[in-house]
Amino acid sequence: MTQKELILLDTDIGSDIDDAVALAYLLANPVCELLGITTVTGEAVLRAQLASVLCRAAGKDIPIFPGAETPLLVAQRQPHAPQAAALANWEHEKRFPLNQAVHFLQEIIRSHPGEVTLLTIGPLTNIGLLFRLDVEVPRLLKRLVMMCGVFTDRLPGVGPLEWNAMLDPHATAIVYRGEAAVHRSIGLDVTCQVRLPAEDVRQKFQAPLLRPVLDFAEVWFQQVDAITFHDPLAAATIFAPEICKFERGTIEVEWQRADRLGATYWKPASDGRHEVALDVNASSFFDHYFAFFGDKIN
Repeated sequence: MTQKELILLDTDIGSDIDDAVALAYLLANPVCELLGITTVTGEAVLRAQLASVLCRAAGKDIPIFPGAETPLLVAQRQPHAPQAAALANWEHEKRFPLNQAVHFLQEIIRSHPGEVTLLTIGPLTNIGLLFRLDVEVPRLLKRLVMMCGVFTDRLPGVGPLEWNAMLDPHATAIVYRGEAAVHRSIGLDVTCQVRLPAEDVRQKFQAPLLRPVLDFAEVWFQQVDAITFHDPLAAATIFAPEICKFERGTIEVEWQRADRLGATYWKPASDGRHEVALDVNASSFFDHYFAFFGDKIN
């Protein structure tokens, strides 16, 4: 019998649709044991409600904790959860434990030393607070996997700036200094290679668990006519790391220069403790993702 992966998910579900796409994948994956979900940035309770829609659709009772709504030091740039407009269409929990997200993460990780993968697919405020509260926690993780940063020059004009890293740059700097045994980053330069136009999404998202995701996506499609699978790719590397090409190195985060806050600077090094995705096999990723919903991408 295949041993399950113990996963904690920290997410800003409700902004970019890819968080919901990633959560559906984790709920559908039989090798994933999702121990809990924490939400982050503005309207964290609404984000928790969105997560609960998918948990209910999957028939799973997953602990959900709304977390920090504002960055450590800089102004909030993501105050709302637009996809909450679709909440009325789906059954969901409405009340959640407040002001407990960081302690919940700490308790779960300490209860399963060396066994838990922490997957972060949003700004890193909750995790920065966790790593400052308990400096031993990073070393107690099995691995830390993040959709965060930019590590190549594949995206001209973007440079080393990426949304999750930028929204709370000081928390990002704290997290990258944490001494996790495996510290894996899947950056914007790689995730932008896995993208489906809206019409393809509408055709492919027909499994029961993907129906609420598609409903959330219709809110997203009012602004963007495609889904880039940033966060699902990060999640998939936990279970199928061969989808991406990785290289070890060191990462520094800019937390002082105002015009570069949150910039991620990577240097290859064989003994570096940061593992960075440099490329992805897009067709293998989509086959892997949709296989859990009884389909493959054409």
